[in-house]
Amino acid sequence: MADTALAISELRNKPFELLQELERRSRVAASGRGRETSQQEEWVGVGFRVGNAYLVSARDEIREILPFPGVTKLPGAKPWLLGLANIRGQLLPITDLNLFFGGAPTDIDRMTRVLMVNHPEIPAGLLVGEVRGFRRFMDAERAENLPDLLPGMTPFISGAYSAGEELWGVLGMPGLVENPLFLDAAR
Repeated sequence: MADTALAISELRNKPFELLQELERRSRVAASGRGRETSQQEEWVGVGFRVGNAYLVSARDEIREILPFPGVTKLPGAKPWLLGLANIRGQLLPITDLNLFFGGAPTDIDRMTRVLMVNHPEIPAGLLVGEVRGFRRFMDAERAENLPDLLPGMTPFISGAYSAGEELWGVLGMPGLVENPLFLDAAR
């Protein structure tokens, strides 16, 4: 490391050569040749709470995160389908995710959010207790155990990550919204 610092300091009075050396180092770093081979893959998702469970979904499976917009109730719908919301001129069905999984209705407060699922054919908004932001996990943080889940959640959880004391279940959005149980919202 001292050799590297020395080489840069030697170029202090040669600005063009300094820029060339910085560009060369940037290319090496970008190509991965400068990385250690033991570096692990990082998985990034959006973390959120449903009831007492902490869940995470791949960031590309969620299009947008919204405050609860209010809904128009739908007659004859199952209780977990709260209704339709008008989001910038498009109707979005809003599902209380905790209620869908067999838990209690989600209390709507200032932390409550709606996750707009990024699916090409099925519009869906999922009401969650709160969003915890982006979560980054390394391969070594994969957990053997699942967090405490409602029985209705288990079929939709594909694994878990451990971060300190918290276990985060991985919820696959496409598998959820394409599931016949989710699509059958009529009583």
